[in-house]
Amino acid sequence: MSKRCAGIVVVGEVVTVVDAEIPNDANDPIVIVADDTWRLQKGDKGSAYAVLHQRCADYLRENQIKAVVVKASALPTSSAKLGLLSSAEVRGVIIAAAAVVCNVKILSKAIISRTYGDRKVDEYIQDDEFWEAQTQGGKLRKSSREAAMLVIASRTE
Repeated sequence: MSKRCAGIVVVGEVVTVVDAEIPNDANDPIVIVADDTWRLQKGDKGSAYAVLHQRCADYLRENQIKAVVVKASALPTSSAKLGLLSSAEVRGVIIAAAAVVCNVKILSKAIISRTYGDRKVDEYIQDDEFWEAQTQGGKLRKSSREAAMLVIASRTE
């Protein structure tokens, strides 16, 4: 029996969510159930974080998601900017909400590049043939491939 898993990437105040079914056979492609974007609402940050937390927990619970893989923070290439800190806050909200409902794993691109296949994550993200072979079902936006890659890379563990 397949299981539902979500890959989540946070950039600034925008959350990309890819919901997929993982077949038992590791050679079968994942089935894209949903590809969505959640945005932090405007206004008071505390209230906005509470709404996002509830939205995430409700979605995972209602859709019987068994595992979530969140893209880890990366080391900044220059001095930290406000956007980086905002991303970290939103990522924390998402991780906390997901942990209430299911198992949560946090994966970095660097770890995936070292442990999955023979290429770097960014090379897989650009490879249309890879995505045709690794996914089926619903439409996956190119901008959501990184979130889907979290699901694909974590399925072997």
